[in-house]
Amino acid sequence: MQLKRVVVTGLGALTPIGNNIEEYWKALVNGVSGAAPVTYYDAAKFKTRFACELKNFNATDFIERKEARKMDRFAQYAMVASDEAIVDSGLDLEKINKLRVGVIWGAGIGGLETFQNEVLNFASGDGSPRFNPFFIPKMIADIAPGLISIKHGFMGPNYATVSACASSSNALIDSLNYLRLGYSDVIVTGGSEAAVTIAGMGGFNAMHALSTRNESPETASRPFDAERDGFVLGEGAGALILEEYEHAKARGAKIYAEVIGGGLSSDAYHMTAPHPEGMGVIAVMKNCLENSGINPEDVDHINTHGTSTPLGDVAELKAISAVFGDHAKNININSTKSMTGHLLGAAGAIESIAAILAMKHGIVPPTINHQNRDENINPELNLTLNVAQKRDIKVAMSNTFGFGGHNACVAFKKLED
Repeated sequence: MQLKRVVVTGLGALTPIGNNIEEYWKALVNGVSGAAPVTYYDAAKFKTRFACELKNFNATDFIERKEARKMDRFAQYAMVASDEAIVDSGLDLEKINKLRVGVIWGAGIGGLETFQNEVLNFASGDGSPRFNPFFIPKMIADIAPGLISIKHGFMGPNYATVSACASSSNALIDSLNYLRLGYSDVIVTGGSEAAVTIAGMGGFNAMHALSTRNESPETASRPFDAERDGFVLGEGAGALILEEYEHAKARGAKIYAEVIGGGLSSDAYHMTAPHPEGMGVIAVMKNCLENSGINPEDVDHINTHGTSTPLGDVAELKAISAVFGDHAKNININSTKSMTGHLLGAAGAIESIAAILAMKHGIVPPTINHQNRDENINPELNLTLNVAQKRDIKVAMSNTFGFGGHNACVAFKKLED
């Protein structure tokens, strides 16, 4: 069977460093940090008192107030980012066959704030089971793609992928495969997360996963730096319109890039720690290269998982050296989490967008906050430290890895007719 080609025709972003694609890209290139003291709740007693929250965002600027109240923040974010991507794609919603338009969305946690608040309200009461009637539909992760499809009448495949921090990359790869096989013409995909909450911050602190650099939040996310001490929790959403190439071409769509493949693997090692030699990461990148039909030396840029954890960063870079050999030093490697923080289930989407825009503009955003070299990291690797670098990118990859050992890698290519 001849697989169909798949392209990206629309983008949307809602991030801690920009509330749309234009703002997001400008901040990425300029090395802007999204980290600041938490404003959503009193974090005075928490080990970590900062996060990468959205700035100047009000859901009711985009969603009718009555409807917004029925949604957890993660679903609100999904609606806003997907709407931007749909508009950006130029799709004529009156003409397309909506039976062949799907929504596949990623979320690692879903409505955590809704769950937290409902449980706290019950615990503070007299034991009577008084719950909001929207408690369950606000909480479940699959409500985000459900709401997107309901708003626009998209009747194709519709579900959520959950693989912790790899969730939205899994959604991208599932979407790619549905389109390749001819089951759909268009799929709205991406991911959203809103875990900057009492439960989210408290839970990750209990795992010792978060940075505690409270005296300098803006420098806390420092992937590959010798003094990194954990990731910075972020929130937001990224959306991509994936479309079968001939369908996009027939309607004269602008095309950002071709999605040429994806890889999946499992560490099969530990609940939260990566394999020290990056065995699962080696496997996922090899799988992606094979699935994409490209060689290691074809890759120009890798947006890494690069969370700023002591173990994870070293393991990923070891894996890159193992897969790409001598060519590894010719690749522009970066971690945009140094600016956005870690958006958990939305990370794969916003980082894929960063890789696509780097390809489009010929500029690789920097890995900011790097001050001290880690002796465990190969100094020959180009980690795009602190300043953006111009680069003609023909092939870019995006890595995302989740608790439980879930690994996903997506590859993009400049379009060639």
